[in-house]
Amino acid sequence: MKVSFVGIGLMNGSLSLDLQRLHPDVVLSGISRKTTTLNRAVELGLIQEIGSINQLQDADYVFVSVPVAAIATLLPQVLDAVGENTLVMDFGSTKTAICGAVKNHPKREQFLAAHPIAGTEFSGPDAAIPNLYDGKTIMLCEVAKTRSDLLARATTLLQKLNMTVRHMDPVAHDRHIAYVSHLSHITSFMLGKTVLEKETDEQNIFDMAGSGFASTVRLAKSSPEMWMPIFMQNKHNVLETLNEYISNLNAFKEKLEAEAVDELLADMKEINKIRTILKHK
Repeated sequence: MKVSFVGIGLMNGSLSLDLQRLHPDVVLSGISRKTTTLNRAVELGLIQEIGSINQLQDADYVFVSVPVAAIATLLPQVLDAVGENTLVMDFGSTKTAICGAVKNHPKREQFLAAHPIAGTEFSGPDAAIPNLYDGKTIMLCEVAKTRSDLLARATTLLQKLNMTVRHMDPVAHDRHIAYVSHLSHITSFMLGKTVLEKETDEQNIFDMAGSGFASTVRLAKSSPEMWMPIFMQNKHNVLETLNEYISNLNAFKEKLEAEAVDELLADMKEINKIRTILKHK
């Protein structure tokens, strides 16, 4: 099996480790605009070869995992270059603009839009870890537009990775992910900003930061270069979620100012129901 990675950081690097476990004879090549990234990927054993977009004709799979704005730009070029039996998958966190970028491409049937609900706050080839995808969900969009034999091949691979496959319309995907992922990252970034602005003594942050702060601000360590394009590409949905979130924050602030203890307690107890929803996590 021959696999090419466009981008070789956390997502593709972790996939490389799992593919090597599942298919010891797999041939892996990487494409990146940064020579240092490619050299490090070779050192870590994530790829054996440094490739280019012009060398994709014989690939069985091409996995594209770069910032979402770059995915939308690169996908048509990748599809232009692949052979007739190559499947191209992207791992972008938004789907509407990416699907739109290739909707009229003559090789559209060789593309599968995917979003693995997996990851960490780290980036780059050194962030790659084995079993990142084990037990995780992957959202597939517009599967009817992917050639049936290639879709079957992808499904088999995802099952070997022990992933749960769900299908979703790209517009619905972007709306839902704005709430459960994009808003979480904005909240974490803004919490980090607030603390850094008010706590100028870094030792105070270190000494007094408990597990609650650490877990809430963890996402603020994520790559800004990856997340800014996500926020911009999903701007409409992100703004909608922010308006609702700010409204809830203002309501909490007003009740706190009024010392409306019973109302605040009732609200918090109602919100506690999320434990039941997330229990399986």
